[in-house]
Amino acid sequence: MRLTLLLTTAASAALLAACAPKTETPAPAAEPEVTEVAEAAPLTVNVLDCGTIGVSDLDVFSSSGDYAGQADEFTDTCYLINHPKGHLLWDLGLPTALIGQPPFTQQVFTVSVERSITDQLADLGIVPSELDYVSISHNHFDHIGQVDQVQGATWLVNQKEYDAMFPPDGSPPGDPSLAANYALFQPMERQIIPEEYDVFGDGSVVIFETPGHTPGHASLQLMMPESGPILLTGDLYHRSESRTLSRVPRFNYSEEETRASMAAFEERANRLGARVIIQHEPADIAPLGGVIR
Repeated sequence: MRLTLLLTTAASAALLAACAPKTETPAPAAEPEVTEVAEAAPLTVNVLDCGTIGVSDLDVFSSSGDYAGQADEFTDTCYLINHPKGHLLWDLGLPTALIGQPPFTQQVFTVSVERSITDQLADLGIVPSELDYVSISHNHFDHIGQVDQVQGATWLVNQKEYDAMFPPDGSPPGDPSLAANYALFQPMERQIIPEEYDVFGDGSVVIFETPGHTPGHASLQLMMPESGPILLTGDLYHRSESRTLSRVPRFNYSEEETRASMAAFEERANRLGARVIIQHEPADIAPLGGVIR
């Protein structure tokens, strides 16, 4: 009934218009050209809780021998970098199998994870399929543990770290116990990056090599709109004291390369006037309140 009424009304109007005398109708004024473009959201970073690592004897974290008998508790953090051109997830935390389980102890380490990366992304209104890139500071178990949850992202990795995980000669990786974890990286789209890589092309997110802990260990430089320059250490340092005293873990791939990387890192930090965040140091993580701006 409504449709019939509308059609009838429209036909009557057309008939009246046809009978009316013709008059000149001025052209409508041109619409003003819209030149205003909405500003892209600024760079922000969400800090994810990717586990806790208790260490009953810190001796393995200093080749100088001065940590023997000391205990500590490390944070294990991952970082969602939100750029106008996409999302990068930096580091992947402790293994998925530990999530929600009682703390697990092996040798001097007691590890636990309360929530998955996927759950924490959901709190931010993001699903893993929306991640554009994933990059790890290095290939140790506490930085690759939840790779199963981010399979749709492009993996950014330098050649040295890739070769450490997948030796070109087909030999086992440096830590054969992690071969099954490494295998989960193979189905991912992969991009081999240079020693220093500007992820989004504007200097705001830069991955740079700091080898020594592993052959291709990397750190992350962020240029934040409010905080200014920020450097995430990866595992170049594990504690504040490690940085102050330049302590090198006994299990590092190369102490010589580590010390050279420490010197280059500190030069960069000084040149930029950057705030340094040690990813395993609770005193650096807690004040962030889960966000870097």
